[in-house]
Amino acid sequence: MTAPPTLHFADAGEAADLAAFLARLIHYDRAAAVRLQASGTTLAVFGQPPSFEVLAIRTARLTKPYEDGGGSTLDATVSAGELLESVDENAGTARVPSSVTGPPWAGLLPPRGGWRQEPGLPAPDAIRSTVAGAVAEFRSRVEELAPEQRTRAELDRIGRDIWSRPLGDTHLPVRAAHAAQALGFLRPVRATANATARAAAAPGEAQQLALLSSGAWLRLRTPYGSIAVRRAGLGALSVSVR
Repeated sequence: MTAPPTLHFADAGEAADLAAFLARLIHYDRAAAVRLQASGTTLAVFGQPPSFEVLAIRTARLTKPYEDGGGSTLDATVSAGELLESVDENAGTARVPSSVTGPPWAGLLPPRGGWRQEPGLPAPDAIRSTVAGAVAEFRSRVEELAPEQRTRAELDRIGRDIWSRPLGDTHLPVRAAHAAQALGFLRPVRATANATARAAAAPGEAQQLALLSSGAWLRLRTPYGSIAVRRAGLGALSVSVR
């Protein structure tokens, strides 16, 4: 029986960061799937936390180019839970699980290139404050409802009203920042050896928050991962085409 292909991360920190990302996705959806794309020494992991209507993207450095005997690239949709179980942080490795039938979003990824920076993004502390204020407003408005009015439809209506608002002077909806906060992408940057190595490996990737656009897509990039969303009025994730 052929052994499953193995990912060899650049260090234990890369494996731990990926495990943390997968654990957060599973917290919101125990049946979550992720799409893996590896080429050369870079692994990209795509996931969609339910209800946020965004795509979350986490990259990891590999210590050597991916290969499984059948090719030098990886493109597969797998169970997030099975991938998490296979991560060995001490060894800095993870086995690639068998492919699963992916959800619709897995075939609708944002473009790889053509990104340009957009103006108007608030400072990191202001973004975190906006998210905290939006969460507090949601809870307050729900608490004001009579018990019989707290239907799923009404909660969704309140959520859409709050999370569809633009972030600062941008077209990025607040829900994208909320997703980034929930997935641990908005935490303050730590001056760690892993962060230094990542910056050295990708000097073109600024180690601060940035808002990027490419075609119909907007992407909130942070040192810990990215959140991508289609621009308002250009189609939802469930009907967009790559």
